Amino acid sequence: MGDGTELGRVRGLGSAHEGAHHWWRQRITAGSNLFFLAWFMISLTRLAGFDYDSVHAWVSSAWVAVPLILLVISTCWHARMGLQVLIEDYQADEGRVIALVAMEYFLGVIAVTAIFSILKAALAPVL
Repeated sequence: MGDGTELGRVRGLGSAHEGAHHWWRQRITAGSNLFFLAWFMISLTRLAGFDYDSVHAWVSSAWVAVPLILLVISTCWHARMGLQVLIEDYQADEGRVIALVAMEYFLGVIAVTAIFSILKAALAPVL
């Protein structure tokens, strides 16, 4: 009566056979977001000044550029998963596919633009 097989009920797998995989990924990216944002805030508070030259010299360090890129990737991935759940839960008609594709492109453009900006600032010579 729609309960699936006995083995499927024991394993807790739905029709997609993924179980709680998406849920765990959201929790992992949330944890990495917390870690990277804490690092970002502490790192910003330790800057001597917020003028262009100080921030550019700060981003030019590989010890800063790499975690910044990881922060962008983690944040965009977490946002993608959260928005996917939101769209799938509340969009009932065929507009769901359009919304999902638009969301994917939007977050992709944001991620690529942010990573390009970080790399450009990190690889450009400090004047």
